[in-house]
Order: sequence, then C-alpha cells, then structure tokens
Amino acid sequence: MRYAYAITGALLLGGATASLALQPAPQVAQNDPTQMQTVVPRAGAPGSFADLVAKLQPAVVNISTKQTIVQQAQANPFQGTPFGDLFGQFGGGQQGGPPVKRQGASLGSGFIISADGYVVTNNHVIAPGARGASVDEITVTLPDRKEYIAKVVGRDPTSDLALLKINATGLPFVRFGDSTRARVGDWVVAIGNPFGLGGTVTAGIVSAVHRVTGGGAADRFIQTDASINQGNSGGPMFNLQGDVIGINSQIFSQSGGNIGIGFAIPAEDAKPVIDTLMKGVAIKRGYLGVGIQPVTDDIAAALGLPKDRGELISRVEPGEAAAKAGLRAGDVVVRVNGNEVNPDTTLSRLVANVAPGGQARLEVIRDGRPQTINAVVGTRPSEEQMAALTGAEGADDGLPDDDGATTPTLPAANPLGVQVVPLTPQIARSVGVDSTISGVVVATVDPSTDAGQKLKRGDVITAVNFTPVRTPADVLARVGAARTQGRDQVILSIQRGRTPGAVPVKIRK
Repeated sequence: MRYAYAITGALLLGGATASLALQPAPQVAQNDPTQMQTVVPRAGAPGSFADLVAKLQPAVVNISTKQTIVQQAQANPFQGTPFGDLFGQFGGGQQGGPPVKRQGASLGSGFIISADGYVVTNNHVIAPGARGASVDEITVTLPDRKEYIAKVVGRDPTSDLALLKINATGLPFVRFGDSTRARVGDWVVAIGNPFGLGGTVTAGIVSAVHRVTGGGAADRFIQTDASINQGNSGGPMFNLQGDVIGINSQIFSQSGGNIGIGFAIPAEDAKPVIDTLMKGVAIKRGYLGVGIQPVTDDIAAALGLPKDRGELISRVEPGEAAAKAGLRAGDVVVRVNGNEVNPDTTLSRLVANVAPGGQARLEVIRDGRPQTINAVVGTRPSEEQMAALTGAEGADDGLPDDDGATTPTLPAANPLGVQVVPLTPQIARSVGVDSTISGVVVATVDPSTDAGQKLKRGDVITAVNFTPVRTPADVLARVGAARTQGRDQVILSIQRGRTPGAVPVKIRK
C-alpha cells in the first residue's frame, strides 16, 4: 500500500528587506550562491551536513490545522422495541439524534520562499482530513517557535501543492533549484517535522527520477531513501548546493512507517504551479476525455505491438476533445506533439501540459497502421469530477444461476473460459450499468483460465479487440478472427458498474 502522509516543511519565496539602517541592502536567499560557498560540502562523500543544514533549516516550518468534523449520529437500531428509549439516552434518539461535532487536526511541513512570508506545502497537509470535515485554522510555526495564522493563497489538488501567506517580513527563505539536473545516486537532504517532533534532518540519495506511482496528469516524482515519515509532507528536499529540488510528498509502506522509499514532487513541476498560484490564477490543464491503459505484455501481445510503447485508449468520452478529433477505443497513442509516450512520460502528463484550446498532434497506431490525429484539447475537470463512479450491486442480478443447472450460452470448451448471456435491461439495472450500454454479460467464469482470474460475474463485455459485440456468437467470431491472425490473446472492453476498462485475456488452446 502507498500512504500519503502529512510530512510538512516550509520555505520562503523571493522578496527583499532592509538589513542596514544607513545603507539598505537587499536580503538574499539562505541558499544564494554567495551564502553557500563556505558551507557546501566538498565533492565526494561529505564529512558532515551540519553547516549546510544550519543555513537552510531556518526556512523550514511546521504547519498544523484545526478542523471541525461533523458526523451524522448513529441511527437507533432498537427503534420500535422496548430498548428504543434506552438507546436514545446515549445520543441515538428517535431518528439517530442531531449531527455530532468533534475536533480534528493535521500536522505537516513547509518551507518559506520569500522574505515576506509565502510558504509552500502539500495540498493534503491543509485539506480536510475526513468526510464531513472543514478546516478552521492553519498555523505556521517557525523554528524559533513563533506562530502565525496563515491564509491560503491558492491550491492545486492535482499536483498536491498549496501556497500559503503569513503576515511577517524579514523571514529567512530558500529558492527552487533545477531538478532536471538531479541524477540517481546524488546526495539529498530532507528537512521536516515528522510526527510533530519538530525540525528533523535526514539524508540519503536520489534512488530514481521520473518515478510514476499510479498515473495521472502530475504523477512523476523523485524517489529517495532519505527517511520520510508522517509529518514530513510538504517539506523541502535539498541537493548539496542548497537548492530545493523537490517537495516531500509520499511514502510507500506496508506498515505505515518509513522503509526507505519516499517520493518528492520535482521542483521543475512544482515551481510553475507555485508561480501561477502566487499570481492568483487557477491552474488549468489540457484534457482529451479518454480512458487510458499502459501497453503491458498482454496488451502488446493482443495487439501485435511492442510493449511499453505508447498508451492504449480504452474508451472515448462523448463530446470531449478526443471524440471530436476522431480518436477511437483501441488506438494506441505513441507521441504527443513529437514527444514520446512511455512509462516515464505518460499521455496524461503530455496532454495536461498543453494549454486548454491548444493543438495536440497525436501520433497513433490504429489496426496496426500509423496515422496522425490533430485534437484541440479541452480543460481538465477537477479531481472530484475525475473520480470514477461505481455502480451498486443488486441482490438479484437477473443472471442465470452458476450452479451448473443452466446450459452455457458458449460451448463448454469455449475459447475464453467464460459463459456469457445477452445484456437485457433487467440485467443492466441489476449490475449497475447505464441503459445505453450494449454487449454481453459474464454469467460464470472458469477460475483456471486467464479470463477467470481477470473477469467476474456481472462484468459486461462491450467489444472484443475493439469491435462491438452484442451476442455470444459475436464473441466467438472475434476470438476466432484473432486466432486466424496468429494472436494468442484478445482485448475485452468491459464495463464494471460505472467503470469501463480494457482487459487482455489469453485464448485457451
């Protein structure tokens, strides 16, 4: 499991203050080259980070929130029984009682990026921490224990970044560096406030760059083995020149604690977002309106393509940019405006970097042949709007019982190891798919087959190798055509509740 913890640390943004009464001089960043010459460790393994840390740590802050969480009281399970009134004495009441309010909090880190009090952190550090929660107050605490109430200048949930402002001047601050120059094996230093303990420094190396952890428009990180724990989120990652090259954001852990796999948002991605938020402008990203999947070994085999080249379009949303441009399910997009689509640089990322209304030249492979499609990209919806909806399961799904009493619609020795039946309106309602969906629905699966490991009862198969199917005979025909072409796999377009997808399935021999 991956846990995104509030790990925060703070930096101050550009700005200047008078430091001499008679001869004003501009204030410089804590990590200005003129300040770093005497503290940067010499090349090779450093004997100590102490001088470096002493210069940088004053710009790293603790960020905490006070939150109010409103929860509906539990309904009275004994309503209508002799015990109903007794339950009401404990807050249940006739209808479950009034909503219950309780206090919550969060802790994280951040860093100051200007002398006049701009502070960078992660969005999740200052976001409500539970359903029904609201943030009442954000407090920034400096290393000298001075506290300031912060206001939110702007936030971007997609990149998990937020910009705060405190009412102060003459603050120590640090600047962003060039994360594109970071190499695997470089030393890095992380400063933050894990577990609310106060300023804590850890060191490690860059373990990987361009690390993709789960897809999305802003999903690319610097991976490090520098210890990052709960409370470090939002804190800075420095190189040995004192530059902020990353913002600590996530850890990968099966226990909730640090195991040496942490992730930081690269400065090359963070700085443009922060600069935009500072201007009071909302972040907008390009959007095609497609469902995408990586070209895995199975998908590559089913399509007869090399793996890890491009990404597969599994669905096209009606009315969006991709549909208007003529993109189809089954297309594999290999380049966007000349930039290669691969596991390190995903289609979502490349399209998101195109301004809404801009042109995206898409090089695709369709039915084994290359072609170019020009699209005018739209505006990416909010993260809430992007969240996938799931359908509810009914008690009676309308499918044949899978106890062997019914005759399979496909022959017993069918090539996929699944039994399918036509999708009727009753079945569509019961399995939670839209009434406009056409296809066949999985009634039973053979668990010993590849399909049996990937499909389940109630899945709706809408296409085989992106050719629509409406009857079991259609499925057999498309699988047979794939066999004739020498393919040992097919791609099934499925609808599981409200969520579509493309699933590569091996053909039984």
